[in-house]
Amino acid sequence: MAASLSKTSVLRLQCSQHSSKTTLNHTIADQLSPPLNAASWLHRRPARFPRFKHHHRKPKHSEPPNAPSSLQQLRLVRWYLQSIKSRPIATKSATAALIYTAADITSQTVVGGMEQRYELVRTLRMGGYGMVILGPSLHYWYNLMSAVFPKRDVLSTLKKIGLGQTVYGPAMTVVFFSVNAALQGESGGEIVARLRRDLIPTVMNGVMYWPVCDFVTFKFIPVHLQPLVVNSFSYLWTIYLTYMASLDKAAGG
Repeated sequence: MAASLSKTSVLRLQCSQHSSKTTLNHTIADQLSPPLNAASWLHRRPARFPRFKHHHRKPKHSEPPNAPSSLQQLRLVRWYLQSIKSRPIATKSATAALIYTAADITSQTVVGGMEQRYELVRTLRMGGYGMVILGPSLHYWYNLMSAVFPKRDVLSTLKKIGLGQTVYGPAMTVVFFSVNAALQGESGGEIVARLRRDLIPTVMNGVMYWPVCDFVTFKFIPVHLQPLVVNSFSYLWTIYLTYMASLDKAAGG
């Protein structure tokens, strides 16, 4: 009996010592570990719910305000290039008519001044000349120059410029003054008198203006676009030309 009591006492003493050691170990561990804040507690806490990633929507890049106009201009250029290939004479004639119409309006409103009365018939004459005569002639002339002088070197370019200033330019100036005077009701003698007075000064002024324009056109521009470039250059020239054509009749006609 005494032996069993002693064994029981020994077991109770061992359990008490083990419990004391466990409590002491937990106390030392709590003192050595740093205090947990809310973020670390959530990090160490076992996740009960799945974590969802936040997908940030990328802002849509809005098109710049000038994008529609740029797209329309691109479509217009594409349409014009296709029209030149499919209907070259009609397209170049319409372009020349628009250039001559705009140039005559500028000549009457800007050069002529406010005191000069605007003449719609004069603008129609200039637009008709560009449509019927100048546009087709530019097409055939530049195709001829490209066939005779296919290269774009400096020598070939100078030859084209020389022929343009000595043949095409003077011939078209004569046609322009003659047709415009005839549409205004001038007689043959009056047309000849006008040519004697206005042809040489106009050709000399053209020699000072056109060679640089022709050099750029023949040297750098493809043949199917050369009439367009020439018409662009001819805007300023046509303002002067329509002014010369609107002068009074020459004396001695």
